[in-house]
Amino acid sequence: QVQLVESGGGLVQPGGSLRLSCAASGFTFSNYAMSWYRQAPGKERELVASISSASSSTTYADSVKGRFTISRDNAKNTVYLQMNSLKPEDTAVYYCKAIWRRTPHWGQGTQVTVSS
Repeated sequence: QVQLVESGGGLVQPGGSLRLSCAASGFTFSNYAMSWYRQAPGKERELVASISSASSSTTYADSVKGRFTISRDNAKNTVYLQMNSLKPEDTAVYYCKAIWRRTPHWGQGTQVTVSS
């Protein structure tokens, strides 16, 4: 079965950096695009970034362009989200997502809190 396990969240001051990881199993990771989403309290879950299966294409939400970088290591079945210049409005639970056999699969999420 598909499993996605996020890690790397935590408390960071404004302007700081974090690197999130999502370890995938249960499917052929290298064949599928992957995405990071986030959900802040009282808000809907939103797409942060996506990456194609071979890393040839990436997309970002306007709010994170130039600050966040999505990448993947197909040998390690892992997708990353490097987050720099963090702002308080980046505070949210961050989830990775895969669509396998036309069904979305989500990890349990990792909390990112940006606060002084």
